[in-house]
Amino acid sequence: MDVSRFEKMSDTEWRIAPFGAMRAPGVIYATEALLAEMDDKVFDQVANVAMLPGVVRASYAMPDAHWGYGFPIGGVAAFDPAQGGVVSAGGVGFDVSCGVRTHLTGLTRERIVAVQQELADALYEHVPAGVGSRGEIRLDPPEMTAMLAGGAQWALERGFGRVEDLERIEEGGRADGADPAAVSDHAKQRQRREMGTLGSGNHYLEVQEIAEIFDEPIARAYGLVRGECVLTIHCGSRGLGHQIGTEYLREMAIAAEGYGIVLPDRELACAPIDSELGRRYLGAMRAAINCALANREIIGHLARQVFARFFRNAELPLMFDVSHNTCKLESHEVDGEMRDLFVHRKGATRAFGPGCASLPSALREAGQPVLIGGSMGAGSYVLAGIAASERKAFSSACHGAGRRMSRHAATRAYGGRQVVDSLRAQGVIVKSPSLRGVAEEAPGAYKDVRAVVDSAQASGLATKVAFLRPLVCIKG
Repeated sequence: MDVSRFEKMSDTEWRIAPFGAMRAPGVIYATEALLAEMDDKVFDQVANVAMLPGVVRASYAMPDAHWGYGFPIGGVAAFDPAQGGVVSAGGVGFDVSCGVRTHLTGLTRERIVAVQQELADALYEHVPAGVGSRGEIRLDPPEMTAMLAGGAQWALERGFGRVEDLERIEEGGRADGADPAAVSDHAKQRQRREMGTLGSGNHYLEVQEIAEIFDEPIARAYGLVRGECVLTIHCGSRGLGHQIGTEYLREMAIAAEGYGIVLPDRELACAPIDSELGRRYLGAMRAAINCALANREIIGHLARQVFARFFRNAELPLMFDVSHNTCKLESHEVDGEMRDLFVHRKGATRAFGPGCASLPSALREAGQPVLIGGSMGAGSYVLAGIAASERKAFSSACHGAGRRMSRHAATRAYGGRQVVDSLRAQGVIVKSPSLRGVAEEAPGAYKDVRAVVDSAQASGLATKVAFLRPLVCIKG
């Protein structure tokens, strides 16, 4: 991307001055090197989001930003219903509530490595992964409705997980305002056999070594100890969320003109928050959030069962579970007053700072864990939300490394077997039902996660706590 198109505010903040129909500026948080690496389409999409009715303060993009559907991946924008604000299915995305969940194991790297291959095989056999993967759970219509309304709380009531997990899940494991009736029968049918499955794409289950600690006090509050290992799960609402996104985007695109909304891009299809369509989408989206929360809770339970086979008394307490790809009603300070806003985070995660009342008491002083997934080879990070992020981007941060290469380009550049063998030589065991899927997710297809995370910290979005190096990766 041509960096001269931006107004440089600092080494990690770049501003798009309002032009044309923009109602607010655009802001991208990134180093100059990361900005230059982004596709020009990111500039266009950040500017287009700023043209939507009721946008507040600015349209933002995180250091991992890349081209997406409507909103850029890594896009953040808040809308005020009192000013005609809208909700956009494209601003949430198709994989509603895709998120990251990290369990502590208390096990050292040495103990994991001693059974590394056997553990990888067992996790792969016990946690279904891949396109169209199906689990043992079958939901009839009443159970589907209960799951969409109950989230992780539903999973717990059905024997999956532990009651103490709920305190460590965003929103206590259940999104209020879910409306299962706003979810189509087709979407429900797609999800009937998909609970407790990873799916495909960039979704994964990893066993990771805590290789570096950057902030000892926060790491202690999170339970992170250098040399020990964690289990991280990355997945979302599977076929149900994708179907909801597909259906409501189509409906919003048709309805926009009737609401007097001029779309700068059809992919930014939206509806007024206070409209019947807007309220119906929010109800369906919240149901999809509950689906994702329940799905990750079940997968965490399945992983605990596997670890119990290998390690006596391995409890795997949950450190935190947080979603991206959501639109949340939150209270934020704007021009010196608190306002209730609908914050879209697409490929971005909330990053609430210390003192936030919604955080568990054990984490409140340290701030919210921000879980940043990297690539199979480069590792991942745990960050902490900080107070400065509130004014930077409505308490938001990046969610991963961000793609630098399309999936098609990755398969031209890499072979799945080549990637598996290369990572094995580095001490990482990869298990996947699809070698093509592995090639699409090759480490070289992603940006340098270290550069992205350093940029997020330098931008004041979050602060580094720990670096996690992969040992086992179950890939969809």
